[in-house]
Amino acid sequence: MAWYQQYPPPDPGLVKQLTAQQNEMRQRVIIRKPDFELKTIAGCDSSFIGENILSVFVLLSWPELEILEKVYHYGEVELPYIPGFLAFRESPNLLKAYEKLQTKPDLIMVDGHGIAHPRRLGIASQLGVLLNKPTLGVAKKILAGKYEEPGPEKGATTPIIHQKEIIGNVLRTKEKVKPVFVSPGHLMDLENATEIALKTAIKHKLPEPTRLADHYAEVFKSEVRSA
Repeated sequence: MAWYQQYPPPDPGLVKQLTAQQNEMRQRVIIRKPDFELKTIAGCDSSFIGENILSVFVLLSWPELEILEKVYHYGEVELPYIPGFLAFRESPNLLKAYEKLQTKPDLIMVDGHGIAHPRRLGIASQLGVLLNKPTLGVAKKILAGKYEEPGPEKGATTPIIHQKEIIGNVLRTKEKVKPVFVSPGHLMDLENATEIALKTAIKHKLPEPTRLADHYAEVFKSEVRSA
C-alpha cells in the first residue's frame, strides 16, 4: 500500500511551519573539519512501533569500538508522517534517549542523512544543531541527488551531487556489497565523515555505531513488546 493511502494529506499549515523551522535550523548547520579529540563515538537509530517510537544510543570507545553504554527511550510520536520531515518525528525522542547517556559522546553517527537532504537538513544535521554536537549521517538509501556507482573494492567512493553541489559520498564499506550514503551532519566535513564511516565498518556493511544501534533497537523493541 502506498504512503498516500496509509496517511491522510498533511496539514498545509503544519508543513509551512515545519519548512520554516527547517530553513532556520539549516542556517545554523556548520560544515567544517572537526576540532575535537575523538575518544567516544555514539551510534543512534529510531524504530516505530505503531504510533510509538523507540530511540537508541550506543556509546563506543574509540578506536577500540567497545560498547560502553546502551540506552533507549520509548514514547509516543508527536507528529504525523510527512515526507521530507521525518526528522521532526524522530528528534524529540532521540533527545530523550540521549539524556540517558551518562557519558556524552564526542561524535554521533546517525542512521540517516546529514546535509544529503533536499533542504540540507536530514536527521543527522537536525540532531547536531539541537545538541550542538558533531554528527554525521550514514544511510542505506539515497534521499536527494544523483551519483555514479563506486568501484567494487572496499573504500571506493563517488560523490552525491544535488543542484550542482556535492552533498555526500557513496561509500563501499565492504567489497562487492551495496554501498552506504555518507554525509556530514553538523560540525563535521565530508572528508572526515567518510573516513570515520570507513574506519568503523570493520566486518559488516554498516559502520559499527549505527549497526549496533540498529541491532539494539530490535532487542529493546522485543523487551518493550514483552512488557
